[in-house]
Amino acid sequence: MAHAQGTLRGAQEGAEEGGRAAGPAGAIVGGTVGAATGTVEGILGVDERPRFRDYVVRERRPSYRYREDVRVGAVLPEAGVTYYDVPAEYHVRPGYRYTVVNDRPVIVEPRTRRIVEVID
Repeated sequence: MAHAQGTLRGAQEGAEEGGRAAGPAGAIVGGTVGAATGTVEGILGVDERPRFRDYVVRERRPSYRYREDVRVGAVLPEAGVTYYDVPAEYHVRPGYRYTVVNDRPVIVEPRTRRIVEVID
């Protein structure tokens, strides 16, 4: 259920963002990318989010200041951001890491530096 909701939300947000940036063609591409990102976004699980947020607060990681919106799909800069392993108890797929951006925990695909989940 969480994967389906993430996919639909991701597709909608991606299409809207792509449409604003590049018109109808951008909406198609943005919807496809957003759906894939939205599916990944659901990986932490609704029940795990508050517990993970508490974990990040306890860890007291420094927050990276980002001038853009902190949102799914945003790409973080190459330098200045520190990424941390997500503990196995949260069952996040291997390869994803977390960081703190503008005081908000985010899950990131570190190869592309793309935010795949914002933990609110």
